[in-house]
Amino acid sequence: MRTRIRLVAPLAMAVALTAACGESGSSGGGNGGSGNEGGTASGEACAPVAGDQLVVLEDDENLQNADNIVPAVTAATAEANPALLPALNAVSEALTTEQLIELNAAVDLQRESAEAVAAEWVEESGVTDGLEQGSGTVVVGGANFTESTILANIYAEVLDAAGFDASAREVGSRDLYLSALVEGAEIQVFPEYLSTVTEALNTRVNGANPEPVASGDVEETVAALEPLAAEVGLVFGEPSEAADQNAFAVTQEFADELGVSTLSELAEACGDGSLILGGPTECPTRPFCQPGLEETYGLEFESFRELDAGGPLTKAAIQQGEVSVGLVFSSDGALAQG
Repeated sequence: MRTRIRLVAPLAMAVALTAACGESGSSGGGNGGSGNEGGTASGEACAPVAGDQLVVLEDDENLQNADNIVPAVTAATAEANPALLPALNAVSEALTTEQLIELNAAVDLQRESAEAVAAEWVEESGVTDGLEQGSGTVVVGGANFTESTILANIYAEVLDAAGFDASAREVGSRDLYLSALVEGAEIQVFPEYLSTVTEALNTRVNGANPEPVASGDVEETVAALEPLAAEVGLVFGEPSEAADQNAFAVTQEFADELGVSTLSELAEACGDGSLILGGPTECPTRPFCQPGLEETYGLEFESFRELDAGGPLTKAAIQQGEVSVGLVFSSDGALAQG
């Protein structure tokens, strides 16, 4: 399982569950399906249902912070190379979460190389058509997990097509690569995650434990990021629709049986506290996990099963019908439609 980057601490899979939560929203109305339109299903109907295909329930009240993929560039590099950001923005415009899932699946499940997968996506997407041309050497950094490696290679492929001499290089923890990116000597570009990097820069600029400024709203988070980036000498391109953030999954069979596709609909269908939640040890106390589901959506749970943070234990427990719903990551290759 790949190591993930989440808020505050670098390369720590469970950190996504440790960030402070904003104001809770109110759950929306859905319909319960299975003959329970507008009503609540029984505990038996909301019991876990085994199945091979996992599906993410839409976070329709924006409980999670928006961690859309966004290109980060050393400001001096962007200023000296006006064709660079438009090339990276072309990637953002084309890349979707569904494609990111497929790219991760190709590497993690089908054992293809990240370089080959990236090159194929660039060729098939048409993102290099009509790019403004630049020149010069550019090094794209990537963290040591599948998704970041794929994205770094996609960026490098597209920059090559835009006339740059681009390469991808694996780097270390966020503390190391963020400093290297700011300095611009070893790496000049990095595929980042919108809310995660916003809070990392918030801490860098404002000291430990600042008031969080990222949220589930992409535009508001971008507005919060821009002055922080300017403070340290970075610029960011356009965020992609593709996002990798905390999500809650069920089996396709469970979703079909209840007729649910959103967390609000799940709350309406299973409001009697019969659900079993699976996730990491911290989930019952972390605002983006069980407390957030309870406060934002009004969900109630019969029990919690301690597993892992979006890893193989949680996914297996959902598939085997041991938990009703579990925490995953929204771009996990395991979510690829089989």
